[in-house]
Amino acid sequence: LFVQFVFHTYTTAFTLVNGNGTPKAEEYSLQQKQIFLGLGAISYSACVGALPLAFMNRYTLKNSLMQLVVRKLLPAPLFGLTSAFTVAMVRSPEFDNGIEVMDRNGKVVGVSKKAGEKAVMETALSRAVLFGTTFFLPEVLMYCVQRARFIKNPRALSPVRMFVVMSVLGGMLPVSFSMFPQCGEIKRADLEPEILSSTEETEFFYNRGI
Repeated sequence: LFVQFVFHTYTTAFTLVNGNGTPKAEEYSLQQKQIFLGLGAISYSACVGALPLAFMNRYTLKNSLMQLVVRKLLPAPLFGLTSAFTVAMVRSPEFDNGIEVMDRNGKVVGVSKKAGEKAVMETALSRAVLFGTTFFLPEVLMYCVQRARFIKNPRALSPVRMFVVMSVLGGMLPVSFSMFPQCGEIKRADLEPEILSSTEETEFFYNRGI
């Protein structure tokens, strides 16, 4: 649970720093709201991420296949889903209040909730792919390595596992960042009428965040 807490604290802080600035909420500042949402996301994600281990401890699983699924394979999609959930929670003010939309010259033409929703969903998806793959692929590779008995010394498994995880993470970072452009584009038909009434532009852009 502690490892889960540390991981989701880091991803939440990263999301807070690299989000898109939005207008302040009426009752309290945006920063206070995001911190509150971040704490909730950390607690929820850490608990959900620890479920497989808690399940293993609560119910003694003797079936080797079930142990493989619960201990090795299930945590990966949970990491992906909780990472996406953290992004959606922490950056929810962006689709509640909207984000700035610009024309092709960089001039701000309005604040759009639809653009905010698109930016958050794209970032959440890229984050899910990043961490889901990073935790899933090494487990599959290490399982194959152990089955093939490539490594005979059990003490060498941990360093090899760490190397594989870091290699996959290093390879997935540029992939996840390049899934969607940093400067996202939204069609005119997808914007709010109040924005369309103020400009004749057909192409609009927004800062997606990372």
